[in-house]
Amino acid sequence: MIERTDAPVLVLGSASIHVARFVRGLCAAGRSVVLATHGELPLGPLPGLREQVVLDLSVTSWSAVRRIRALMRQWSPSVIHAHQVNSVAWHAVRAARGAVPVVLTLWGSDVLTLPSRSPLHRWMVRSALQGAAAWTADARVLLDAATQIAGPCAGIRREWIPIGIDAPPPGSQTREHRLLSCRLHKPLYRIDAILRAFASLPASRADWVLEVAASGEQTPALQQLAAELGVAERVEFSGMLGAAALWRAYRRSAVFVSVPETDGTSVSLLEAMAAGCLPVLSDLPANREWVETGQQRPAGGRPGAARRGAGAGDRLVGVGPLGPRREADQRGAGGGEGAVPAQHRAVHRALR
Repeated sequence: MIERTDAPVLVLGSASIHVARFVRGLCAAGRSVVLATHGELPLGPLPGLREQVVLDLSVTSWSAVRRIRALMRQWSPSVIHAHQVNSVAWHAVRAARGAVPVVLTLWGSDVLTLPSRSPLHRWMVRSALQGAAAWTADARVLLDAATQIAGPCAGIRREWIPIGIDAPPPGSQTREHRLLSCRLHKPLYRIDAILRAFASLPASRADWVLEVAASGEQTPALQQLAAELGVAERVEFSGMLGAAALWRAYRRSAVFVSVPETDGTSVSLLEAMAAGCLPVLSDLPANREWVETGQQRPAGGRPGAARRGAGAGDRLVGVGPLGPRREADQRGAGGGEGAVPAQHRAVHRALR
């Protein structure tokens, strides 16, 4: 039997790079972790990772609660930490039944758009929020949205924990005439709007190149759209990039473009700013938590004029260099990837 003080954290989530970073940070800090993900998540051997399993955590899964409880019986976790308030969090709260405190990390669309899909989705999200012991988020707007959905929940901790990123590796900044998009190719991230905006740039910008990194369900359609817009020769679809290649892409690019419909704090935005890119962003509350209002300036006159053609009613902002306080926040107070798990560990300890 595992001693309660040595009990692991049971982490539940999707097979996402964000979950991988979170688990690596916990393990690097000496915490024991049991990980259950909806899909394979290659992590390799990690000190403290006691078990890693794949579970069906979809909303229609009849086995999720039973299998989570089996892990609870086997490992006696001190806390369950679920990433995203969707079916993952819903299953976690139902499995715990108050026997183990549940921490929910809000990601963005889970509390900003998922509840509006149907009354059933809203009920699922609200039930998960109400059954948790604590919520954490990297943007205050997400905590506000969760509070509106869940209603009065006086006993639930709410913690704003800004993302930490590792210090950029050594390297030169070449600043070519390049724009970079590295969000997933999903409808939420509106890569098609970026392509249309790029195609609308004036002839004086004809030497600019748009790199569309990452991949997703829309990749073939986006490649076809680039051809239809007549910009295929100036658009590079570079696929999923490893860490070193992604930092090279940031450093080559003068402009970083990200125009999702909704978002929390984006790791790629923070990395792009750390690399010195000029971001062109959707005017979202979460983005405004990271840009200095006094530094905002129109993207016109910069290659960031990609705001043209992004869609009727869109309001995009180009942002200048971060102020000293924000720059410290951006790097997680110097803690890099491990800074966020350190703050989450404080939440875990408070719930024991």
